[in-house]
Amino acid sequence: MLVLITYDVNTEDAAGRKRLRHVAKECVKHGQRVQCSVFECLLDNAQCKVLQATLCKIIDIEKDSLRFYYLGKNYKNKVEHFGAKAGYDPEGTLIF
Repeated sequence: MLVLITYDVNTEDAAGRKRLRHVAKECVKHGQRVQCSVFECLLDNAQCKVLQATLCKIIDIEKDSLRFYYLGKNYKNKVEHFGAKAGYDPEGTLIF
């Protein structure tokens, strides 16, 4: 299923900036950054729960927030893109 993950990490101090980098690095392992704090991730239920638990351990629940949007398997009908940075096919071949 396609999961859209968004986060807002308070970066007023060094600890917040470290949390922000850590959250971003963890998200990069599982999906594609589509905006600064927004990732599209193709995950199964188990992968999603593990990632959710991992990210919740990183953030400061008093200062930061995470949002998971579950777009499901038929996500292609639910996502439209306009403007710069053309979209990508999450099921397509990635070249590194």
